[in-house]
Amino acid sequence: MSDITAWFRGRLPADWFEQVPEIGVDREEILVVGRVPAPEQQDEQQDGQGDDTARRQAEAGRIARFREDTRARRMQIADEAERRFGRKVAWGAACGETRTVFTSLAVPVMTRLRQPERQVLDTLVAAGVARSRAEALAWCVRLVGQHEGDWIERLRAALVAVEEARAAGPA
Repeated sequence: MSDITAWFRGRLPADWFEQVPEIGVDREEILVVGRVPAPEQQDEQQDGQGDDTARRQAEAGRIARFREDTRARRMQIADEAERRFGRKVAWGAACGETRTVFTSLAVPVMTRLRQPERQVLDTLVAAGVARSRAEALAWCVRLVGQHEGDWIERLRAALVAVEEARAAGPA
């Protein structure tokens, strides 16, 4: 994974992002999300909510401009990376408090669930939280990721340490 991150950090144009981009890697996909400069707010409004709405719109506009202006180069870099690493590349941008992922894979994942777990999914579907069991399961995974993010990060760090120990071990 560090080879992929290093390659992207060396390959991406220096003027695209304000700071080093986030590069997420799994078995199927590489996700590159960089922070673009926030636009300056020219029109100050009196009510705080109007300011927030205007700021969010300006951030979304800046992200859309970045997406259009860099499309050809991003596609070229993605093609190179896909050949080199055998994974699809997805892109995104962050601006202020707005974060947008342009394209990302939705990979089917098979699982076996016993009745109590299926009933949880069916309840979410019946309540209109999700349209299907698959969508309900994705909703549950997102919820765990949000509420147990620190624990998941510690687990990922532990897995990196295990990977390093295996690599340093006997051949």
